[in-house]
Amino acid sequence: MTDYSTIDFSGLAALSADEVVTHSYVRDIPLPSGKVLALITLDNDRDHTRPSTLGPNSLLEYGAALDALAVRAAAGEIQAVAVTGKPYILAAGADLSKVSDIPSRELAKQMAQLGHFTFGKMATIGVPTFAFINGLALGGGVEVALAADYRTIDSSIPALALPEVFLGIIPGWGGAYLLPNLIGIENALKVVVENPLKNNRTLKGQQAFDLGIADAIFGPASYLEQSLVWADEVLAARISVKRPNAPGKLERLVKWDAAISIARKMLESKIGSVAASPYAALDLLKAAKSGSAEEGFAREDDALADLISGDQFRASIYAFNLVQKRAKRPAGAPDKALAKPVTKVGVIGAGLMASQFALLFVRRLRVPVVITDLDQARVDKGLSYIRDEITALKDKGRIGSDEANRLSALVSGTTDKADFADADWVIEAVFEELGVKQDVFADVEKYVSDTAVLATNTSSLSVEQIGAKLAHPERLVGFHFFNPVAVMPLIEVVNTPSTDEATLSTAMVTAAKLRKNAVITRDTPGFVVNRILAKLLGEAMHAVDTGTPFEVVDNALKPFGLPMTPFELLELVGLKVGAHVLDTHHSAFPDRFFESPNLHKLAEHGKIFDRDSKGAIKGFDKTAVKIVADGGPGGTALTEAELLRRVEDGLADEIKRMLDDDVVHAAEDIDLCLILGAGYPFQMGGATPYLDRVGASERVFGDTFHHPPIVGTD
Repeated sequence: MTDYSTIDFSGLAALSADEVVTHSYVRDIPLPSGKVLALITLDNDRDHTRPSTLGPNSLLEYGAALDALAVRAAAGEIQAVAVTGKPYILAAGADLSKVSDIPSRELAKQMAQLGHFTFGKMATIGVPTFAFINGLALGGGVEVALAADYRTIDSSIPALALPEVFLGIIPGWGGAYLLPNLIGIENALKVVVENPLKNNRTLKGQQAFDLGIADAIFGPASYLEQSLVWADEVLAARISVKRPNAPGKLERLVKWDAAISIARKMLESKIGSVAASPYAALDLLKAAKSGSAEEGFAREDDALADLISGDQFRASIYAFNLVQKRAKRPAGAPDKALAKPVTKVGVIGAGLMASQFALLFVRRLRVPVVITDLDQARVDKGLSYIRDEITALKDKGRIGSDEANRLSALVSGTTDKADFADADWVIEAVFEELGVKQDVFADVEKYVSDTAVLATNTSSLSVEQIGAKLAHPERLVGFHFFNPVAVMPLIEVVNTPSTDEATLSTAMVTAAKLRKNAVITRDTPGFVVNRILAKLLGEAMHAVDTGTPFEVVDNALKPFGLPMTPFELLELVGLKVGAHVLDTHHSAFPDRFFESPNLHKLAEHGKIFDRDSKGAIKGFDKTAVKIVADGGPGGTALTEAELLRRVEDGLADEIKRMLDDDVVHAAEDIDLCLILGAGYPFQMGGATPYLDRVGASERVFGDTFHHPPIVGTD
């Protein structure tokens, strides 16, 4: 076993010389029984907007505090030790900005070892130890608590989670060993793997308690006082702590490996096998079934060292920073003060997409929303959908009855566009055909005020051309949502040559109020996401058209780590929609984008895959295979390696052209759009870090998108 006390951590500490240190403040608290509990409060001396994090110097200070308490415990001065946090926060884990700067695998391993060395002191302090989870606890903050003998939790905490897998690493300070041995393998899989991959889902206080992470739960009004009384009762043996979720012998013999096997198959079916961190976490959780804590910690040391020094963690941190920082300060956004107030919204159309818009606008803006369509029957159908969805939110406990009634009352429908006269914002969701959209806007402009903003949700048409019949095209902006509207976080805000600053500002402010991330793009075919997907899907379909089997195409593109194959994506968006998007891009860029008559035939057939009654893929549909075999233009089938390189180089070329043409301002905006709008996984960092890593950028234009490239240290 590793003797952590022999490791020199000074080099690691020196790397974090500018660390905002989370201090370990100690005070003695007399308990009702007369015993003394030494309470450590983790506090970085900042307010709650800057959560306490655990860098090397913070860990060293915490370790020193525990060492001093061990001496006092041996002298009989204290009978217990507890750790808690500053108001609202226990700890938010490691300072990821510092971890991502670690320059070698050796120092990465030391980062894991330092956490184990520090937290392990809890087990040897000589008296019972407690953790009082008083607030936000993420990553290492949870592992601080797991290292204690007993835990209480505040019922009001906003979030508890081990999000490491989401960020391309694993819980490496004890979590992957201690948690499954505390709450059982199935619960641990939920916390360590399942929740992080569900957009970083977190646990509330009651949920964490129900899983068995904490032994007692108290309300916020007197949380610390009740925790101290409870600790005193435990010390006096008047409370016997029971852990019903802790794994027994039968679980270790029968359930453990089976749960891991099921989880592995589920991962492979949902995310493929490119992402390293979920599978590393599975391996650690499987091994935690037996052996000592020291053996488990040594495995965590090596796994964390490998991941921190690898490409995927660097790409994950790049992606994390895009979503957490760049998305909140969109490039090219005008002054927010220019935005017009939006006190009423008009939605042109009452179909599914339009109804989703109306629901989102009324929920987030809480202003009157009116929908319109060609006849009252369609309007009534749209209203029924919206109100049913509001009722469903109430039934799920997402909103209360009063709010449900208010929201329903704010939504109305009409066939008379004169009812749009006082709307400040009007968005269309009609058929994706230029002439239809032009006529709709030319008509509605007769009724709306001179200051109303007009927004189009087009996914591929020219926004400028859509506004060609407007008297005031400066009020028109593209506002492209992704489906499903309520879930997907991206809006592409399309800035035409005519769009004025007030309109653009209103669009950006409105997107933020809808709790969406907006990226400003130029008015070019496909904008960002659809142009890149059209390149990817077009190359995949062209390969099939020229003789490459469906299976070869799917396998060739697995290194991209995408959540689904090109043909699964085509079926998801709709084969007719996909064919239309490819046609649009071929028309705009015929030298780089292929048309595919076969895709139109597949759209008429209706499917590419053969699926079972539950929708699971059984294989490729025989008729679909025959369609592409009979109808292709002919050519030479590509190998997996040839196709992968062709697609990589094609994407590098297209993205470079988009940046040269200022479709968006930087490669970071391309990646942000792909992560938020197309589900590109964090561990790939979007498209451009990957294209730099595999050499496509150098092959195509003799440079890289990032300087230096976003790569691991080893």
